[in-house]
Amino acid sequence: MISQLTRNERQLSIVILAVLTAVGLTMAAAGRADPLGIHGALVLVAAAAMILLLLAHHDSPEPDAERLSHYYDDPSKVGIVLTMAWAVFGMFIGVWVAALLAWPDLTFDAAWASFGRLRPAHTTAVIFGFGGNGLIATSFHVLQRTSRARLAGQISPWFVLLGYNLFCVLAVTGYFMGVTQSKEYAEPEWYADIWLVIVWVTYLVLYIRTLARRKEPHIYVANWYFLAFIVVVAILHIVNNLAIPLSLAHAKSYSAFSGVQDAMTQWWYGHNAVAFFLTAGFLGMMYYYLPKRAGRPIFSYRLSIISFWGITFMYMWAGSHHLHYTALPHWVQTLGMTFSIMLLVPSWASAGNALLTLNGAWHKVRDDATLRFMMVAAVFYGLSTFEGSFMAIRPVNSLSHYTDWTIGHVHAGALGWVAMITFGSIYSVVPWLWKRERMYSAALVEWHFWLALTGTIVYVFAMWNSGIIQGLMWRTYTEEGTLAYSFLDSLLAMYPYYIARTFGGLLFLIGAIVGSYNIWMTIRHAPLAVADEAKDTPATRTAAPGAFQPAE
Repeated sequence: MISQLTRNERQLSIVILAVLTAVGLTMAAAGRADPLGIHGALVLVAAAAMILLLLAHHDSPEPDAERLSHYYDDPSKVGIVLTMAWAVFGMFIGVWVAALLAWPDLTFDAAWASFGRLRPAHTTAVIFGFGGNGLIATSFHVLQRTSRARLAGQISPWFVLLGYNLFCVLAVTGYFMGVTQSKEYAEPEWYADIWLVIVWVTYLVLYIRTLARRKEPHIYVANWYFLAFIVVVAILHIVNNLAIPLSLAHAKSYSAFSGVQDAMTQWWYGHNAVAFFLTAGFLGMMYYYLPKRAGRPIFSYRLSIISFWGITFMYMWAGSHHLHYTALPHWVQTLGMTFSIMLLVPSWASAGNALLTLNGAWHKVRDDATLRFMMVAAVFYGLSTFEGSFMAIRPVNSLSHYTDWTIGHVHAGALGWVAMITFGSIYSVVPWLWKRERMYSAALVEWHFWLALTGTIVYVFAMWNSGIIQGLMWRTYTEEGTLAYSFLDSLLAMYPYYIARTFGGLLFLIGAIVGSYNIWMTIRHAPLAVADEAKDTPATRTAAPGAFQPAE
């Protein structure tokens, strides 16, 4: 990590960290009686620790000039380790949250352990910690190989990766202290939001600079999806988090929007976070690692482009389907419903493209659990997008909204699609990055696959059944026109499903722990592969038109 930096680059890093230290000190001093002060101290300690680490290596030998002739994979390596760390933490909190619904006493009478604080900690740790780190790590890897160019910068990749994780830590620790904007998937307060903007703009600039210096004339489709993910998430984040702080010495802020405008802005953000963070980014992952692992080209490159433009355009209009039967104008609700149904076409185009790519390689799917992760991910992506379009229809939504059916739908996408494609991609890339012949244990990959798949099926089916029963109980009337069931009756009916939900989540967590152990042992003990310098070296001349993806 530090050995790859020149003395001048180390000095510049120290200057950047010194500025961050000053910011942390200012926050700590200004917010002495506020959670802002605790976060300021956290920033101060983190930045100071990095400065001390750099100073300890300040006089280390200059890196070999040959470094620039190889891909810059150190940030991807650290990113993958952080991805799995956040996976275990976030999924553990998720199992705890699920267990709370069946056994409420598991809060242990501690405010920080209440459902309202643990739930956003779970969603942020899994979506942004696990998913975000996975996207950053793999996007760096894919960008370099498909561009045949080294990352454009030595410091900026580390700034993006470590700065993003600082944001995640600020967010999660804030929830435990009760610091939240109370906006789903956008809970961090104003100072964390500002920091994320700085990190994200750096990410965008780094990505574009690297693309600009590519040796491959064609921009491979995976980079289209990654770039859409970076650009659109920036727009969503900035607009939805426009807020006025109570003061510069307080963590609390108030949204610039109010009433139905606030709700519409939130769900424009929320659904497009699903579209561009949890869909576009991971489609970029899929379009590189699946054909790579299968040893086959994408079934239809044109179909992948059509899917890209369909998703990019149509998703932007779909958010209002979260607000059926509210004060939102009826025509806006209808617009969201219509585009949600239309989204089925580009979504299934990508899911079908992935599955058709495996034609002629089904024997590999049978024998290779890593490829099986990706295949199942494509199936769940198609299933989830169909279900999402179906649930956006107003009469269906009247049954499904506010019920566990929505929870099941979300987790079919999060566990079945996002987590599965991430695990498959990580199992593909770890031996490549660390120059290993294979994963430490193929049997543990198999165990992880079956634990993850079983956990997902148990969880999702439990929530589907629970949600439909809830919806029906809430709309069942007696002959006198009164509700046939009380809310307590519906809770009692859900009890066995909440136990099943917890069990499914526990299986998935155990799978993540098994995967983390396997990855760690691969890094430490798996046999080294025969070195192939050509695979680790950016191109020195322009590739021939029509060249397919470069080797790993």
